[in-house]
Amino acid sequence: MSGTFPSSPPPLSISVDSIEPSLVSVTGNLTRQVRSRGGQRWGFSVSFPVMERSNFDPIFAFSVKQRGQYETFTFVPKTIGTTRGVTTENPVVDGAKAVGVTSCAVDGLTASTSNIIRSGDFFKFSGHNKVYMCTDDMDSDGSGDATLSFAPKLSKAVADDETITINNVPFNVAFSGDVASYATNVTGYYSFDVELIEVP
Repeated sequence: MSGTFPSSPPPLSISVDSIEPSLVSVTGNLTRQVRSRGGQRWGFSVSFPVMERSNFDPIFAFSVKQRGQYETFTFVPKTIGTTRGVTTENPVVDGAKAVGVTSCAVDGLTASTSNIIRSGDFFKFSGHNKVYMCTDDMDSDGSGDATLSFAPKLSKAVADDETITINNVPFNVAFSGDVASYATNVTGYYSFDVELIEVP
């Protein structure tokens, strides 16, 4: 792990990919056979606004320090890295969960509250690096309990009372290639884009 990607200046745009490889074959009579390879990870294409050198140099220096794809680091995406729901809540897993599940019980919430976490929100269990996406809006009942549905399937067991991060969700990532490059000209402004891949 080699630090956290600089948060300033924020990206101009972020494109998100859900990468879930499958093995597909088609027979002579065009029958399709498909098998999941069982994994999923997130990819990001990050574009920055045109920058002056004082803003650009720290970002590029951090990028070069990663030695291409070698190092991993934390990336906290602006806007999409925080729930659209209730940002003041602090969800906690209610009961241990095994690898392969797609939902878990949650407690410690404000009672009878709607849309605490919204479908499409990213979140992270504190015990491992993988980031998941909520697939259904999560509402708490009168006791402050709820069910959190998510994708992909749980890749590592989750312990009882494990905390869940829903704000400023940190993705563990690496650069997807070994070349760091930028463009500049006589105006003294710089343009820079990066491709990141989750390293669960």
